[in-house]
Amino acid sequence: MAVTESVAEDAYGEERTVHEGILGRQSARESAARTYARALPIVPVRARGLTIEGADGRRYLDCLSGAGTLALGHNHPVVLEAIRRVLDSGAPLSVLDLATPVKDAFITELFHTLPPGLAGRARVQFCGPAGTDAVEAALKLVRTATGRTGMLAFTGAYHGMTAGAMAASGGAGDVRVARLPYPQDYRCPFGVGGPRGAELAARWTESLLDDPKSGVPLPAGMIVEPVQGEGGVIPAPDAWLRRMREITADRSIPLIADEIQTGVGRTGAFWAVEHSGVTPDVMVLSKAIGGSLPLAVVVYRDDLDAWQPGAHAGTFRGNQLAMAAGTATLAHVRRNALAERAATLGARMLSRLRQLQDAFPCVGDVRGRGLMIGIELVDPESEPTGPAEDPFGGDHRFIAEGPRSTRTPHRAAPELAAAVQRECLQRGLIVELGGRHACVVRLLPPLTISDEQAAAVMDRLADAVAAAARRWRDRGHRHRHQGAPAPGNG
Repeated sequence: MAVTESVAEDAYGEERTVHEGILGRQSARESAARTYARALPIVPVRARGLTIEGADGRRYLDCLSGAGTLALGHNHPVVLEAIRRVLDSGAPLSVLDLATPVKDAFITELFHTLPPGLAGRARVQFCGPAGTDAVEAALKLVRTATGRTGMLAFTGAYHGMTAGAMAASGGAGDVRVARLPYPQDYRCPFGVGGPRGAELAARWTESLLDDPKSGVPLPAGMIVEPVQGEGGVIPAPDAWLRRMREITADRSIPLIADEIQTGVGRTGAFWAVEHSGVTPDVMVLSKAIGGSLPLAVVVYRDDLDAWQPGAHAGTFRGNQLAMAAGTATLAHVRRNALAERAATLGARMLSRLRQLQDAFPCVGDVRGRGLMIGIELVDPESEPTGPAEDPFGGDHRFIAEGPRSTRTPHRAAPELAAAVQRECLQRGLIVELGGRHACVVRLLPPLTISDEQAAAVMDRLADAVAAAARRWRDRGHRHRHQGAPAPGNG
């Protein structure tokens, strides 16, 4: 027994040495722009489905899924088989924009899934390999088609890291972008929440476009995420999204739906716009459509196809392995009703998380759609950050009927969220952080997650929240005992 234990200890020591060596070299060699690697100091060496094994021998449940890229999880058999078929066939692996059987099969499967109002008259543009490339192409497309230059985008948006995409996101850029309010319940920009807040957001948009003195000329397009991902997992109200469609259609403004993270069944519908019945003029797609490999496309209404030959290109837009993996993924999700599965399981997970919200005051809000879930962490000892009363004095003659959120938000607690993420990692659970203040713990498990795995994720997350909340509370008591402000109030 002693010999066996000694061998095991030696093996573990060797694994730790490899693990720490790789992490040390990464820190010494790679850019300071590293993000995931800082919060998740692991070295993946094997993966299958929901599970990752690190170089240190530890196993993790992966609810990051490549930031939503892995709809079927790691190394799904149908994806691996599709890639092997292309490799074994002798087909070229990169073909620029030439026609191939692999590309034809991908486009055919993609068009099978599109919203009916778009599928019958769609065109597709293959871009560079990343989602931000598709966003840049879409912005360029609508400017060319309309002859206009400005764009409409929303607070809290995230559309990528290139200049135009960043301008349409919450950052800065050279493209002229008018920022519009994105409705949400918990931190409603108007302090109202619910249908009333959504109605005010819609009316703000109408006023901006119709007021000749607003300083916003008729734009080339509007870009919107049906669920804001990096912004904190905030689903767009269906009625509000329909209003955005009406507002843009009435003014001949192309509507661009950014489905890069929400697409391929993630939210409980194949495309998130289907929840509201909206048919956009343009869809930007990436992440899951490549089946874990780099692929990005713009799909748009044929009358917007005003480009001249060569107006938009990209060396790596002909990635055959990604198209084959993407075809297999799209078909598997569609044939196995994984979007419907995501809706059912996601609702069950949200219900469990709302019990967590009831148990821990630091869980300010739980929200999501399908298997795109967010838990916002707050400092419950802080002063509320939003108005407790209706700022409009109860005069709702111009506001849509419906209940408003009665939850008063407290100050965001990004340190607590980071602590929850660390506690999750210690328990073998990988989660992401997001939101305006990096205080939202995000879950993006693969659509193939089983009921048993989902229960394990919920158990580990609940245990992590309890541990982090306990340490946070104890720390706050120590600060107050010493006469210092509690965490999050300073």
